Amino acid sequence: MTRFIKKQPHWALTFAAIIVVSIYWFLWAEDRYVSHATVVLESPQIATPEISFSSLLTGTKGNSDLLLLREHLLSVDMLKKVESELPFRQHYSENGDLFSRLWNKNAPIEQLHKYYQKRVNVELDEYAGVLNIEVQAFSPEFAHQLAQLILSSGEAHMNDMGQHLAEEQVQFLEKQTRRLEQHFNSTREALISYQNEYGLISPIQTVESLNQVVSSLEAELATTQAKYSAIQSYQGSRSAELIQVRSEINALKKQIENERNRLAQATGNALNQVSADYQTLELKAEFAQQTYSSALAALENTRIEAARKLKQVSVLQSPLQPEYSTKPERLYNASIFAIVMLFIAFIFNMLVIIVRDHRD
Repeated sequence: MTRFIKKQPHWALTFAAIIVVSIYWFLWAEDRYVSHATVVLESPQIATPEISFSSLLTGTKGNSDLLLLREHLLSVDMLKKVESELPFRQHYSENGDLFSRLWNKNAPIEQLHKYYQKRVNVELDEYAGVLNIEVQAFSPEFAHQLAQLILSSGEAHMNDMGQHLAEEQVQFLEKQTRRLEQHFNSTREALISYQNEYGLISPIQTVESLNQVVSSLEAELATTQAKYSAIQSYQGSRSAELIQVRSEINALKKQIENERNRLAQATGNALNQVSADYQTLELKAEFAQQTYSSALAALENTRIEAARKLKQVSVLQSPLQPEYSTKPERLYNASIFAIVMLFIAFIFNMLVIIVRDHRD
């Protein structure tokens, strides 16, 4: 035996390490109790969700929200929340073996956070779309309390964050809608004041009606002139009928001239200028109305979308108080260590044999 150790000391060191580590795992390592919980994020299905090939490859948006929840559960903020409500430092510094306990009860927050992430594990199941939470402690009561606190705090944080974002979006659009409403009211009041000032409901319609009157008078004038030419061909210039037709022609020309003057000028102001100004005000009022209507529609759509995007944390499996310890996995850890050490020793032994063969 002594000769074997002298010739191949690496095997002796390997078996010694395996024995020491096995003694640690089976006799020294202290039991850790694990509390499990499973949560999922749900939202009201107001609109039919879109399913595409890319969404199947990249995952749904709910998974990104679950990742945000996971980051919060493992964050320093959550650790501070735990510290304020549970004796986290005391429990993990006064219990456990040399390798699993918190060595420094007054450790800085950076070191404490690293230790916290060793005892709290949060994994995302992308296929099922759920978060699996695992909390390890040296007593079943503390593991259960810590898991409950983490779960309730994470649920409150996600719900508050979703509501806050939705409220901010709606408040912003409400503010913009009020501003557009005031602008619409001001443009409408300016239009009404302009109508009252000139005593016209719509100058544009007045211009159109005057144009129609002038057109009809001109058509009637043309017909009367044709009639005059026809009568003149067989009657004298002093005939009563011809004089009557001539009078009608003069009356029509005078009426046309009056209507054209009315079209060009009314109450001392050019009607075409009044019409142009009125049209500008009317366009501004219509644009303000359309913008205000679009803002109202956007506000309503945003309210619906905000409600659809609200995420509610639902607990599929509430944290249960463990009845027996499941950590550490003594046989598994010892077996893995033994296999790795034997593999390393075998490689080292092959290298030694190769070197010796080259020397010979």
